[in-house]
Amino acid sequence: MTGFSIGRRAFCAGLAGTMLARPAWGATDTLVAQKASVQLAPDGYPATPVWSYGGTIPGATIRMGQGDRLQRQLVNELDVPTSVHWHGIRIDNAMDGVAGLTQEAVPPGGTFDYDFTLPDAGTYWYHAHTNSMEQVARGLSGALIVEEADAPDVDRDEVLMLGDWLLDPDTGGFVEPFNHPMMMSHGGRTGNLVGVNGRYDFALTAKRHERLRLRLINSANARIFVLRLQGMRGWTVALDGMPLDAPEEVSDEIVLAPAQRADLIVDITADEGAPAGLLMWMDDDSWEALAEVKVSGQSATTPRPAPAALPANPRTALPDLSEARSLDMVMEGGAMAGMESAMFEGERLGFRALIEKGQFWALAGQAGRTETPFADLALGEVLRIRLENRTAFPHGMHLHGMHFREVRADGSFGPLRDTILSVPDEPLEIAFTADNPGKWLFHCHMLAHAASGMTTWINVT
Repeated sequence: MTGFSIGRRAFCAGLAGTMLARPAWGATDTLVAQKASVQLAPDGYPATPVWSYGGTIPGATIRMGQGDRLQRQLVNELDVPTSVHWHGIRIDNAMDGVAGLTQEAVPPGGTFDYDFTLPDAGTYWYHAHTNSMEQVARGLSGALIVEEADAPDVDRDEVLMLGDWLLDPDTGGFVEPFNHPMMMSHGGRTGNLVGVNGRYDFALTAKRHERLRLRLINSANARIFVLRLQGMRGWTVALDGMPLDAPEEVSDEIVLAPAQRADLIVDITADEGAPAGLLMWMDDDSWEALAEVKVSGQSATTPRPAPAALPANPRTALPDLSEARSLDMVMEGGAMAGMESAMFEGERLGFRALIEKGQFWALAGQAGRTETPFADLALGEVLRIRLENRTAFPHGMHLHGMHFREVRADGSFGPLRDTILSVPDEPLEIAFTADNPGKWLFHCHMLAHAASGMTTWINVT
């Protein structure tokens, strides 16, 4: 593919996209993984053959209440095995959806019953976890919203799944191969088309002084979104599903690594017809609208006071570091840095030999998931992990089954997260209490990196 980049400027030059079906609110008994055709690019470009949940990109938003029981039967109508990971939810290990670790992949024509209680309110998502580098890129993801019993006072609650797609403009299809060595060894698979909820031209309508809850989900394979508010005053009230102790006013950029989420409460401050929305930083150091808010009318004459904090989720106490175990996790590999060697399938291999086996990255000297865990923890044990990024690229490190906190240099704790962005040459430390038994994956959510070495796991018994 040469001479092509679908950019937002080109989209906004008068091409109108074909509307997708709006994701359905509420529950269905089945979650069907199937092929479909979706108009991701504007009119004038071919439709895109996708893999989807229920025929839409993204899949239907599942919206339930805290403490509810979620039951979904995955029906695999694809030609390849698949499974579903419920990202960020602290659930029973058997329901975590990691093929080869917590369940067998569901074969074509097969089914699997997911059945678990939703202990935490917040913004979560679900996505394929069998060959996820390809399956998520082809469209297998959707939002999972767990509502608080005591919801905040807002006029509307909007889910914004941020994503990108790497498309061939001549065919409308995804650029292949998905495991291209350049993508695997560099920043990952980054799309040439950026959008929200499957729309390159996503827009909301709102009135001045209206208050919205915006649930931002970065569902992209590798793109780090750097965002600003325009024509809105906002507060961050939750990160990765977990409420902050107090709302924090948005005064700077919002950075979302792949798989991270942020819940914002925003007040529309723009006058009718004035520009408003969510701006995205572009590679040429400019800012462009990612999600437009069209302001029409006025809902009140004066702004409201700052929002209150969301109710806390259970099991969010600070970890006790006095007897914590400490481990180091060095990240190595990739282009422009390389690594001398790493263990792979029980054998120490040099970097060239690792590349021949499709392994470009290593965690703590190990490329790829092994039969033995990175850490074997007793239930209730506290673990500190020092992450040192010796690569030339950032990595969004995601822990399944539990949330952690950054331990800052002054000893204070950051907010609860399930995914943290590690940048080169800036070591950071995380800590958590191992309070959920099972085999829990820990990997880079730049999914090409995970597929080519940056995957390990932690065992809690």
